[in-house]
Amino acid sequence: MWHGLDQIPAYSEDVHPAPLPVIAFRQAFAQADAVLFATPEYNASIPGALKNALDWVSRPFDTNPLCEKPVAVVSAIQGVFGAIWAQAELRKVLRTIGAQVNERELVIPRAQQAFSANGTLRDPEVATALRTIVHELLDATCRQAA
Repeated sequence: MWHGLDQIPAYSEDVHPAPLPVIAFRQAFAQADAVLFATPEYNASIPGALKNALDWVSRPFDTNPLCEKPVAVVSAIQGVFGAIWAQAELRKVLRTIGAQVNERELVIPRAQQAFSANGTLRDPEVATALRTIVHELLDATCRQAA
């Protein structure tokens, strides 16, 4: 789990060395076997803080920790529509960075009611879909390690 996007400064190719929050963010990706992104949709796209952080991670391109890394994208929303555009935008950014992107979509509508008090998904079909995505990430990781 990463909770530090608010600590990452605006991207600048002229800043060397990278700020400590950026280094920590890169290290988190480098240490991960796979990454599951959960993002909201803001103005038909991904949150600016997430895009900014990914800009930092993507440089230098040849050594970025997401290159060839299995990743997947999911979203939870308060309404019944939305997040599809954010998922598409985030997948585009991740493919450009060089990640191995799982194309399966999962949007959890009415997120404020979708989870029980202990954080589990109430809808068994949605829970199954999320498990499928996680298992596909695991499979991609195992194939990569072989």
